[in-house]
Amino acid sequence: MAGRGSLAAPLFWTSVVGGTAALWLGRPALVATGLAALLVLLRALDRPARFRRLVRRVARRHADTLALRQRQESFVDAYGNLVRDGWLREREYFVARTVLPEIENRGFSDYAEERFDEMVEIVEAVAASVDLPDETEAPDDGIGYEQFCADRLMEAGWRAHTTRASGDQGADIVAERDRVRLVVQCKRYGKPVGNAAVQEVAAASRYWSGDMAAVVTNAGFTPAARKLAAATGVLLLHHDDLPDLHPVRQIRGGRAR
Repeated sequence: MAGRGSLAAPLFWTSVVGGTAALWLGRPALVATGLAALLVLLRALDRPARFRRLVRRVARRHADTLALRQRQESFVDAYGNLVRDGWLREREYFVARTVLPEIENRGFSDYAEERFDEMVEIVEAVAASVDLPDETEAPDDGIGYEQFCADRLMEAGWRAHTTRASGDQGADIVAERDRVRLVVQCKRYGKPVGNAAVQEVAAASRYWSGDMAAVVTNAGFTPAARKLAAATGVLLLHHDDLPDLHPVRQIRGGRAR
């Protein structure tokens, strides 16, 4: 409906202006009017294709990140089911926050609602088109996973060590780099990690005098965990993120340290 309305107005005014000119200039103006109307029609008919190209172009600018997020937010649960809930939310978030502003600025605001699902499908296709490097298989057991994460932190230049199984006060790894101390809790799960882990590592960071706190998992995080992490300054990471993790003095308790 919106597409027909956007086509009718240009055709109407092209006809009005061209018809008026034809009264004065005759056949040449009439021919020019017909060509102008044809161009307007062709551009309108090509509009859906131009819209798809724009969405695809925006998604491709972030293709590597989208592919990585797709892998990080999808996992196999304890029953062997592929769970993609986190990735489905991520796709919609990307469309809402990154794609929609672009298409609205380029004159496609009328497509924002009626073609939302189409934009999501394009994002899915772009993410799937990226050939990521093979992921090192993370150990299934908790202690092995903790050491696996510590090794990945050491790849990033951290001096990292796992804590004792008891008395760690919620910290599985303590790491240091550039005089910044990082406290980590590791969760090798078959479901998204909830906000209890965020609470525990925030407390552990205070106990260990940490400058940064993070929960690392293979399985993504619940919306409640993300909300609490944003309020407490806790990082929520997939183990793929660890080799690129840099030291930063974070905000704790809502105040800069």
